[in-house]
Amino acid sequence: MAESAIKICGISSPVALAAAAEAGATHIGIVFSEDSPRFVRPRDARALVKDAPPGVTRVGVFVNAEESLLERAIPGARLQILQFHGDETVEELKKIKARHKLTIWKAIAVSTASDLEKAKRFKGVADGILFDARTPKASRLPGGTVKTLDWKLLEKYTHRQPWGLSGGLTADNVTRALEMTGAPLVDVSSGVESAPGIKDATRIKAFVEAVRAA
Repeated sequence: MAESAIKICGISSPVALAAAAEAGATHIGIVFSEDSPRFVRPRDARALVKDAPPGVTRVGVFVNAEESLLERAIPGARLQILQFHGDETVEELKKIKARHKLTIWKAIAVSTASDLEKAKRFKGVADGILFDARTPKASRLPGGTVKTLDWKLLEKYTHRQPWGLSGGLTADNVTRALEMTGAPLVDVSSGVESAPGIKDATRIKAFVEAVRAA
């Protein structure tokens, strides 16, 4: 299996960003959703990524975002990928892609096999699909809840576009997740935190090492 890309999501401080880069992460995610404990204000994003290594791809995470937010966040964080975690439609993403000329990822919440099929509608619009665990109905968070999806659902699934795996991954379970799914990209947030929104350098390093050893 080819070496998987690694995204450390919910980066909200220069210290956390440096830890992710030093550990060997290929992508960092910056959350622009106010409901998240990892929320970064667009006006703070510029300072956050000021010393980001050029080899680490910057991903902005949005949930049903207004265009005004995108217009501030994209240049502020010098975003290279836009990841959407809300109820965005195919038409909405088409317009965003045409307007901003950036790579688009769409997160799909998965709890049953039928959820995987929802990815088909975004073919040709989303450049990548991120399969994530479905959050509890009472939760306002789109992710970062430590909940995993059933990896067996992905074992024999035929993917029609680039994709990644998210939802409850940790250094302890990512090897098994990769064995079962062969995910070309893994995305972690709460699994490398000491508290909600607080990234832990030791856990980030352990996670990256586990992926590289898989």
